[in-house]
Amino acid sequence: MKQYETVIGLEVHVELATKTKIFCSCSTAFGGAPNTHTCPVCTGMPGSLPVLNKQVVEYAMAVGLATNCRINQYCKFDRKNYFYPDNPQNYQISQLYLPICVNGSVEIETAAGKKKIGIHEIHMEEDAGKLIHDEWEDCSLVDYNRSGVPLIEIVSEPDMRSAEEVIAYLDKLRLIIQYLGASDCKLQEGSMRADVNLSVREAGAEAFGTRTEMKNLNSFKAIARAIDGERARQIELLEEGKQVVQETRRWDDNKEYSYAMRSKEDAQDYRYFPEPDLVPIEISDQWLLQVKQRQPELRDEKIARYKREYQIPEYDILILTSSKKMADLFEETIALCKKPKEVSNWLMGEAMRLLKEEEKDVDEISFSPAHLAKLIALLDAGTINRTVAKDVFEVIFREDIDPEQYVEEKGLKTVNDEEVLRSTIKEVILANTQSVEDYRAGKTKAMGFLVGQTMKAMKGKADPGMVNRILTEMLNQ
Repeated sequence: MKQYETVIGLEVHVELATKTKIFCSCSTAFGGAPNTHTCPVCTGMPGSLPVLNKQVVEYAMAVGLATNCRINQYCKFDRKNYFYPDNPQNYQISQLYLPICVNGSVEIETAAGKKKIGIHEIHMEEDAGKLIHDEWEDCSLVDYNRSGVPLIEIVSEPDMRSAEEVIAYLDKLRLIIQYLGASDCKLQEGSMRADVNLSVREAGAEAFGTRTEMKNLNSFKAIARAIDGERARQIELLEEGKQVVQETRRWDDNKEYSYAMRSKEDAQDYRYFPEPDLVPIEISDQWLLQVKQRQPELRDEKIARYKREYQIPEYDILILTSSKKMADLFEETIALCKKPKEVSNWLMGEAMRLLKEEEKDVDEISFSPAHLAKLIALLDAGTINRTVAKDVFEVIFREDIDPEQYVEEKGLKTVNDEEVLRSTIKEVILANTQSVEDYRAGKTKAMGFLVGQTMKAMKGKADPGMVNRILTEMLNQ
């Protein structure tokens, strides 16, 4: 069998985190009742005119700068004409001839090493509405809430060769955009969507094969499965002596199969022409400089700084920086308690455990840095022991309580009264004579059992160090 190479390029649509739409003042909030976030502009009423949202341009510039693009300081909008029920104007305002960002790149890392993925362009455009297919009533309904929500489309070069590279590229883009605050990039809510352009060619060939575009991909796992499925389908066609047809295909993740939607259109099919209702955008040097100066520390820079400043493992650093929410929580807690290793241990250990148990995303963490810092201070001062601290942390994680107040109200302070401990340990020794004999016979595991019984009797509030010291002393008398 011949050897084939997969060639992949992506068109990534990202909904920007503006409060209002790109050309009107309607809300962009997700989840509103159908057709409640609408007005004459975003429903395409005759005579309505668009007014550009400045924040959209600034977010586009910020993403372009973070992905090493050249910013076109003179750019403009174009009208893309097509009819579809969720497209109320029968055209979409986009950018074809002079997009805002061009010629960028990001570096990804896979098992095979580092690789640079080119970005052909980033352009601004408006989103369409949403069709809801009601099988029960046998009809389709249109919700225009999403119509006019601002998008950037990030068009890569065809530089990716595997699903692994595609996922690494998407994850890199997602983190860059989240760190910038330009979008939450939630695939499940449609605020980040990827269309995959894929072709195969014989290994060593220079010419590209015929590509298809796959849509309806709303998770990294679905994207990986779609790539593997489409690659296999195209190779099978070529092996049978058939031709691959250039077309748009829809991926069904439940059936793990794609099917043809329509023949792939070219730019001329959309009859693009300059948008007559919007003037060109002129980005001054001063405006561009302001956006550059507001650029935050991105993940790669943060990783390098954490390695320099904090004595924590590289694995921890990669996890802590894999979400802006987690990185912010880490840094804000350190600012309060000055204990990076301890903060890292709590976030990497207990916080990650509880997130997994409750099937929550990192972005759903709701406890404050101040309460985690207070918990660490209580533990450090010996006011509570680590066992109690873990129990208190669970309450902080779920309810964001003040740990100082909670420990006081629940009577959880560590018992350091030696007389109370000696009395309790004496009762434990008398109640567990077999374990005492085992310990004196050299079975050191018995010591752990006796410590456990003492802690149980003290309801977990004893100082483990004192328990060990007093128990050892009394057993060796």
